[in-house]
Amino acid sequence: MTDAPSPAAPRLDLDAYLNRIGWTGARPPAPTAETLRAVHLAHVTSIPFENLQPLLGSAPSLALPDLEAKLVRSRRGGYCYEQNSLLSAALTAIGFGITGLAARVRAGATPGTVRPRSHMILLVEIPGEPQRWIADVGFGAIGGLLEAVPLVTDTELHDATRRHRYLREPHPGGLEDLFVFQALHDGVWEDQYAFSREPFDAADYAVLNWNTATNPRSPFQHTLRAQRNGVDLHLELIARTLSETHPDGTRKQRELADDDEVLRVLAADFGIDLPSDTVLPN
Repeated sequence: MTDAPSPAAPRLDLDAYLNRIGWTGARPPAPTAETLRAVHLAHVTSIPFENLQPLLGSAPSLALPDLEAKLVRSRRGGYCYEQNSLLSAALTAIGFGITGLAARVRAGATPGTVRPRSHMILLVEIPGEPQRWIADVGFGAIGGLLEAVPLVTDTELHDATRRHRYLREPHPGGLEDLFVFQALHDGVWEDQYAFSREPFDAADYAVLNWNTATNPRSPFQHTLRAQRNGVDLHLELIARTLSETHPDGTRKQRELADDDEVLRVLAADFGIDLPSDTVLPN
């Protein structure tokens, strides 16, 4: 008796994905550094960040057909596990090598606070090149990457209009040093997250995703967060506070009046369509 063949893993509709991100280059794209940076920028400026599914009471699926239905074929977005899982599938289809990693978010934390590993990022290998790159289209803050960048330390990295760098920090357990990802804000380098190169698999992300979406202590359970990245403008909606930030640091804020205005702004400014009868938690 022989084992039954395993069902084929679902494959991303790469053309549909490239259409979603407004790709105008060659099809299929070649797996080069230039392609990696361009696909990353196109993705992060086309597919919005949002936590509406956890906020409304369910954990988003990370199954590729569900990601494609939500992020590619609908006017919706997602948070890190959704965004970077989709990007991983696209980059794999193009021909890059992908290793999933998990980071501890430091942005907004009191110095010395040790948060759990709750953020998904990607370590990318370009065929024929020894240099590894970091891709991350799912960080829900202005300190995130616009373009993929090489994983090199103590060097200022320019990704479109943003500035980043990586530092090495001794691991408290004496293992491999941590990589600390920083963003330059108003002339000050600020920690965004820290990570090691320990691989994480789909099963690991399934647990992290479930905890992030359903844990009563998770910020994604209680507060609406949406983000639309642009090269010249960053839009962020937290609860009913809408912020517009330009590359020079100029910032404007206003409070939205009610849920109806929130839904209108999500649709018009963030590219997120929800049913008109959606009730947002207070």
